[in-house]
Formats: sequence, structure tokens, C-alpha cells
Amino acid sequence: QVQLVESGGGLVQAGGSLRLSCAASGRIFSINVMGWYRQAPGKQRELVALITSDSITNYADSVKGRFTISRDNAKNTVYLQMNSLKPEDTAVYYCHSDKITTINISHFGVWGQGTLVTVSS
Repeated sequence: QVQLVESGGGLVQAGGSLRLSCAASGRIFSINVMGWYRQAPGKQRELVALITSDSITNYADSVKGRFTISRDNAKNTVYLQMNSLKPEDTAVYYCHSDKITTINISHFGVWGQGTLVTVSS
């Protein structure tokens, strides 16, 4: 069994910064793409940023230049550094991986439980 556990959310003023972390647990052999998604109240979940196992990144236009995704493969952890936060960044942020391979089996479409980020104006 594998799990993704996010941390680092909280309340911050506009213009401030937060760093989210997401650690994968279990007997992990490899993790393919890792990413961050967010869902604001009354809106659909949307992609924020992705990073491949080779550290190729992709960002939503709304966060380019403000957010940075990174990963530590040795720790099975992905990070999201969020700078110049805006009230419209307020959402629950979810960690995701398209494929996590353990010793015995591959797990597809793994989600974390989410962490709330609130940006006050």
C-alpha cells in the first residue's frame, strides 16, 4: 500500500510565501510523474504543476513565475514553493502521482488527502 501525505498549508497574507511538501510512504521502488493540483470552493480541481522523474516541469499559466515544483527522489518527496501568493490561490492543494511502483505492484492515480492554503487580502 502507498500513501501521499501533504503538509505545509496554512493561512498567509497576499504577497507572502508557503512551501508545500508531499511525501510518499510504502515500499516504493519508483515514482513516475508527481504533481500538485488545487480545488477552490465551487470550482473544479485544476492542475498547478507537474514534475517528471527526470525533473522536467510544467506549470499552469496562472502560477508561472510564482510557483516552483521540485522533487527529492531519495526521499520520495515533492515540493511546491509558492511565492507572491494571491487571494485567488486559496484552495485545497492535492498531491498526485500517475504511477508509483512498489516491490510487488504498480499503483496508478494516487492522490493525497489535501492541504488547505488560504491567502488573505
